[in-house]
Amino acid sequence: MDCGIVTSKTVLLFLSLIFWAAGAALAYVGAYVIRSYDTFDNFIQDRYTLIPAAIIIGISVVMFIFGLVGCCATLRESKFGLSFFFLIIMVVFAAEVTALVFSFIYQDRMNQGLGQSMNEVFNKYGEQKETDAVDILQNKLMCCGVNNYTSWTNTTWFRNHNNTVPLSCCTNSSSTCTGRLDQLDLLNLEGCEVKLENFLRDVLRYAMLVVLGFAIIKFFGMLSVCVITCRTGGRRSGYQPLYA
Repeated sequence: MDCGIVTSKTVLLFLSLIFWAAGAALAYVGAYVIRSYDTFDNFIQDRYTLIPAAIIIGISVVMFIFGLVGCCATLRESKFGLSFFFLIIMVVFAAEVTALVFSFIYQDRMNQGLGQSMNEVFNKYGEQKETDAVDILQNKLMCCGVNNYTSWTNTTWFRNHNNTVPLSCCTNSSSTCTGRLDQLDLLNLEGCEVKLENFLRDVLRYAMLVVLGFAIIKFFGMLSVCVITCRTGGRRSGYQPLYA
């Protein structure tokens, strides 16, 4: 058998297995991005930043279904099956590129209005929904206030609670923290805005790297389909060798 065809079939069979593994991985990545954003949804105004995650999950569903198609078409060297598989790979590749483009676009838009929405939520601290959101944010990111711990001095909570900050500002190792500003060694002093922005950027970059890796694999898959289709087509329609 032609070495090029053997290599291409091996690549495509491996790609079929990658389709299933990638489907699971991309589903996890998309869910991780959405879960990370949902954790801090009170502070994020631009919901379009979830578009890449939705595209990623859609891609994962397609990959689960068509991994089997690619495996069967490769083993049988079916021209129709391979052409269909090529179309699938191309559509998924285009979707992954689209997800990457959206990720680049919304990576720069992520911090727009973030500070303003965070100030609004922090100023409503004391109400059930806002209190839970702020406490989760400050505990998870180990931060205090929007810009830093002094941001709390401008809030109603600070004035109504003997000039103290919430206990969620306390460090994890502190058990004697009361939230008073004369106990700075027991408080997280860094602001939450920068930490939240960096956290969301890291989540998006992680998703972008995973999608980019799978997009490169799809590109080589399309090349392999072209090789098998061209070689088998030429072999079936060309001259037959004569043997003595």
